[in-house]
Amino acid sequence: MIRVGFLYTRLRAEEKYLLEELEKQPDVDIIRVNDGDTFFDINQLPEQIDVLFERSISYSRGLYISRIFEAHGIPVVNSSVVAERCGDKYITSQILAKNGIPTPRVLMAFDEESALRAIEAMGYPCVLKPVVGSWGRLLAKIENREMAEALIEHKATLGVNHQIFYIQEYINKPGRDIRAFVVGNEAICAIYRSSENWITNTARGGIATNCPVTDEIAELCHRAAYAVGEGLLALDLFETENGLTVNEINHTMEFRNSITTTGVNIPQKMVDYVLAQVPVKL
Repeated sequence: MIRVGFLYTRLRAEEKYLLEELEKQPDVDIIRVNDGDTFFDINQLPEQIDVLFERSISYSRGLYISRIFEAHGIPVVNSSVVAERCGDKYITSQILAKNGIPTPRVLMAFDEESALRAIEAMGYPCVLKPVVGSWGRLLAKIENREMAEALIEHKATLGVNHQIFYIQEYINKPGRDIRAFVVGNEAICAIYRSSENWITNTARGGIATNCPVTDEIAELCHRAAYAVGEGLLALDLFETENGLTVNEINHTMEFRNSITTTGVNIPQKMVDYVLAQVPVKL
């Protein structure tokens, strides 16, 4: 019997699909771990499990609980290392740049004056993002100096976490981007996310259609996934005149709009990967 710990915040559509797939597996016992209802003694293994499947909505909760289990020798999918590399946009960008993987240019600043100078150096338009966040929230496309000054002042008043200024090159997308789903380091399927808005996330109204996994997509996903440590990932890709570029990598991917769209049983492939990480018992 394989004991799978299932770490979650709440049961969204994705978590329900994954639990359904786990329940279909012979000789699998599911141990549900709610990241808000439980406290942890760091000197003790929280649950007797063989692998932890991390699906927390909260980046920080998922990261620290994963580390607690890992400290007691339990494999976690995705690992805390992968989560940290993908959950912090600066770390993702730095790894991609270091490995020669195409990604938009990024400037970092840490007070209001240097942030304004960085934005001016990047040129308009550019994009201001929080280093931690998802669903396209708190993104701002900066069109001019007046807008830059207002947004910097606003962020500076929000507190310490918002006084890290991640300034990204604006990519003029053709009304869409690509989200590619990766298991291990293989792109299993992809979708186009189309919108009249410059933010194309499906959480913000983007329309999903199937995107064939081309050789270029497959090769880029393989390189990027390998660079961050591999796992269950969703890569956001932009189409440019010079080819594809990696915008972000998500480590707790949503996929509810992509199963029917692509014809691929994404949760089944994810569960198969998780079970494959269980150490062989001698």
